Order: sequence, then structure tokens, then C-alpha cells
Amino acid sequence: MDKQGFTVKEIQRKLEFYCVYQDRCHKEVEAKLKEYNAVPEVRELILLSLLKDNFLNEERFAKSFARGKFRIKKWGKNRIVRELRFRDISPYNIKTALKEIDEQEYIATLYALVTKKNNVISETNSFKRNKKIADYLLYRGFESHLIYEAINAL
Repeated sequence: MDKQGFTVKEIQRKLEFYCVYQDRCHKEVEAKLKEYNAVPEVRELILLSLLKDNFLNEERFAKSFARGKFRIKKWGKNRIVRELRFRDISPYNIKTALKEIDEQEYIATLYALVTKKNNVISETNSFKRNKKIADYLLYRGFESHLIYEAINAL
């Protein structure tokens, strides 16, 4: 699709739909604006308008991102923090987003993942088995001390 020749109102309307469909961060919206080849003054104007009309809200994005990645993809806090930093979310909003994750649910998910992975791995050597489980959970973004507590509880 050729993104040349849109008016400011058309671009703004398209970005409003883009933001309504799913919560977006500033970085994603700015990348979309660049696709429309808008001049910097127009980009700034549209971003301010989206912020003013609450189409673009970093805190709301961070909270929904953290909830979704934890509940659906079973990511740990470290991975969520890393992804939010990659999206240039402020440390305050990252802290707020992590409060969305219930601590009991977090621990229960960790133990469930340990049990599930333990049942899948066919390794007979217990050290190698535990290493594979730990590597899997570290990749998922869980904290190492919690992982080793969960593995030792097997």
C-alpha cells in the first residue's frame, strides 16, 4: 500500500484506529508515523493529539503488556522488564506494570512450568535435567533464585 499523499486528518484517523485496536507504545506509533512519511512537525502534532485524546497511554500499555505476556505467554518478570525497556517505557511505568502480576499466581505459574517441563524432559541424569529446566525458565524470564527453589521442591 502506498502511504504517500495522506492528509494530516487521514493519518491521525488511521493512527487512532491503530491505537484503539490494541494498546501501543510511543515507539510503535512513531514507527507507524514514519511509514506515512509525515514531516516532524506533523508527527509531533499527531502524537500530542493522540496523547491528549488518550489514544496513546504508556502506563496503560505497560500494564496490559505485562498482564498479557505473563498470563498468555507465561513470561517471567525479567523478560517482561527487558521487553518494556526495549520499547523505551519509563522505569516508573515498568514498576507499575509489574504490580499487575499477582505474586501467588506468579509462583504458581513457575511451579506449574517446572512440573510440566520436568515431565517432558527425557534426560535421566538429574543434574542435566535440572539444568535444562533452569535454562528453559531463565529464557522465560523468571528469577534464578525462584527457579532453583522450585527445582529443589520437585
